[in-house]
Amino acid sequence: MTGKLKGRSAVITGGLTGQGLAIAQALAAEGANVAVGSFVHEAAGRQGDAAAYPDPQEIVEVRERLAASGTAVYAGHLDVRDSGAIDDFVRAAEEVCGPADILVNAAGTTAEQPVSGHSDELWLKIIDTNLNGAFRMTRKLLPQMIERKWGRIINIGSTAATVGWKDNPAYCASKSGLLGLTRCVALEGAPHGVTCVMISPTWVETELMRRNVQQVVEREGKGRTMEEAMADIAAQNPQNRIIQPDEIAALAAFLCGEGARGITMENIQVTGGALW
Repeated sequence: MTGKLKGRSAVITGGLTGQGLAIAQALAAEGANVAVGSFVHEAAGRQGDAAAYPDPQEIVEVRERLAASGTAVYAGHLDVRDSGAIDDFVRAAEEVCGPADILVNAAGTTAEQPVSGHSDELWLKIIDTNLNGAFRMTRKLLPQMIERKWGRIINIGSTAATVGWKDNPAYCASKSGLLGLTRCVALEGAPHGVTCVMISPTWVETELMRRNVQQVVEREGKGRTMEEAMADIAAQNPQNRIIQPDEIAALAAFLCGEGARGITMENIQVTGGALW
């Protein structure tokens, strides 16, 4: 632990799995107190999307894993589509970790579904999680960052913000919208020591990716296995590999430090040279 974020407190949405969890681990290793929340109870949340909903036991496991860094940790259920649930989570997190200096909006979902036949329910869920959820969290925490004259907001975007992706219109729309939100928040926070940046990776090897690729395989109906589909994705990357969550986490940790105070309103892509 370097301690460069000692005394800081971070809230990470989608923090019980995938990129969110990797970022939480990286921030804790730098000395930050971390509060992580995800939508818990898979059966209650799935609507045909590919989200990696954790079960209640994972809250305990994640809390123990993060606590190994020696900082304060809060882990619990968080539905970013519900302002009341956000209020409850932030209140509980502050009691353990203190007021948030850092917000990482990593909660997200997608689904393999073309525009034709796309249900309102699924469209609204993806937009409400990926875009509206980030807005709600930012609206909740930005004012106190402005008041204290320091803050870091990181939105986990995607190359989908700038490149279309067949059969993922809601995801692409949500990430494009998130980029616009990032730029506006950056301008609002700039005079007050608050930065806002979007990290936009290509495919990252997470449970969400695996669930999404499984949907692709099923929709194609070509007899490809999951392993073959994952290998094809790696082969399409100029580096012949899939980006790993700890790479995104390392960048996020840097962006939270003092050395990144001039980096704001940016959309930083992590692609290994891939266009998508």
